[in-house]
Amino acid sequence: MLRRRPASTPVPVVRGAHPSLRELVVAGLAGGASLFSFEPFGWWPLQFLLLAYFFYRVGLGNHVKRATLLGWAFGFGWSVAGMHWLYIALNRFGGLPAILSAIAICLLGLYMGLFGAFAAGSATWLRRRWSLPLVSFVLLVLPVTWGVSEWMRGWVFTGFPWASSGYAHNVAPLGGFAPLIGVYGIGVLVAVCAGCLVMLTQRARPLAIGLFCALLACGYGLRQIDWTHPSGAPISVRLLQGDIPQDEKFSNEHLQKILDRYQQLLTAQPADLVAAPETAIPVFPHQLPSGYLAHLGDYAKQSGSHLVFGIPLMDSATDYANSVASLGPQGESFRYDKHHLVPFGEFIPTGFRWFTDLMHIPLGDFTRGAAVQQPFKVKDQLVLPNVCYEDVFGEEIAAQLRGAAQPATLLLNVSNLAWYGESVAIPQHLQISRMRSLETGRPMLRATNNGATAIIDGKGNVAQTIPYFRQGVLAAKVQGMAGMTPYIRFGNYAFLLLGALALLGAWFSGRNYLKKKANAE
Repeated sequence: MLRRRPASTPVPVVRGAHPSLRELVVAGLAGGASLFSFEPFGWWPLQFLLLAYFFYRVGLGNHVKRATLLGWAFGFGWSVAGMHWLYIALNRFGGLPAILSAIAICLLGLYMGLFGAFAAGSATWLRRRWSLPLVSFVLLVLPVTWGVSEWMRGWVFTGFPWASSGYAHNVAPLGGFAPLIGVYGIGVLVAVCAGCLVMLTQRARPLAIGLFCALLACGYGLRQIDWTHPSGAPISVRLLQGDIPQDEKFSNEHLQKILDRYQQLLTAQPADLVAAPETAIPVFPHQLPSGYLAHLGDYAKQSGSHLVFGIPLMDSATDYANSVASLGPQGESFRYDKHHLVPFGEFIPTGFRWFTDLMHIPLGDFTRGAAVQQPFKVKDQLVLPNVCYEDVFGEEIAAQLRGAAQPATLLLNVSNLAWYGESVAIPQHLQISRMRSLETGRPMLRATNNGATAIIDGKGNVAQTIPYFRQGVLAAKVQGMAGMTPYIRFGNYAFLLLGALALLGAWFSGRNYLKKKANAE
């Protein structure tokens, strides 16, 4: 039973600087249960409860070491549950033995757990240093350090921000804040809501209830604002889902079948934009049958279509990129090179070649494209591609829009998630793409190998999709959107500035608490 404490109580201290094994296990399980707050489950209110439990356990003591270990356990569970599907890529398709694949996932979880350790440990250190009352600790400091830890997870060692807490709320009221402060800012607000639940055990209950309801109401209200506006006339699109099994995709034995399938899909029917997935053509142009690309180019001219497809492109014997190529109706061509590469899958971190040599991943050492690349024009619309994992990095897409001479009106993601089998990776990736649409106010077109091929409107709603794990084509008319959301203009700086102001407020509350205590004495 949780005991009610005065709001001014600075620290309800527990004995010992180390959490018990039971506390660590339960913290890990609570972190792991966060999986159910994301798609395909979508139980987003559960995230408030899990973070509230975590904050409550951290708030029971003022030992930095204790808080750090609890944060590590919670972060470990959160990460392993949210990214367990990486095991499939390592074991089934990478050829890594089962035990080594499991060890690799656990080691990744231990590393990712360090960010949870930072959130809890640094917050507790500030609590001690500033003599903070509990209300400031759980409503200001812990939410900010939680959000900063997720932001750091998005760029330290190139970043891996999958399963950031804000993604669970793209359809929830807090999703309305996305055009302002992005997914990490939403993560802070999620943590504030969790802090409000903790404060229900204190005398600050009216403040907690009021703040919780105000955040949800503001988020709902912000959803009603149109941050962008229609630009030009809609274009017709055809998004292709070839459903090539991953164990066949890079096999010479199946190459001709793959090339024939995508040639047929690309040229089956005209549209302003016809898009095939990442590495739909899995070999370099010089390895293609004679006349293959010329045939596609001729069809583009005859039909008035822009044909877009993923293909590796080579600049030298040692430099090649994971690219998106386009052939246009006027004979024009376009190339986009993937900038944010996947560690171990697309580039080899220094000192880890021995690990990648254990696996059988083709084309595993790409070169990076430029950080800002220009969109290509399709009638009235400007289309900006991104490749698979790149749309996990919302600040980079915002920077592309902000830095372009003419910002794109449509986003296009080409992906191949067949590496991860029949796992939750596909609906989770769709959820991530929806957040990018919310942040930028732009539709996102998704052309994937086996799902989720979809059209997402500028409000983050899935307008159309086709079933996973089957061959298909998604045809529709899509309206491009123009204009700059605050998130496009300022990226993550807005959320970081608000976090700094919250910490400043916490510091003042600590000073006021000490003054009141001194006056009382």
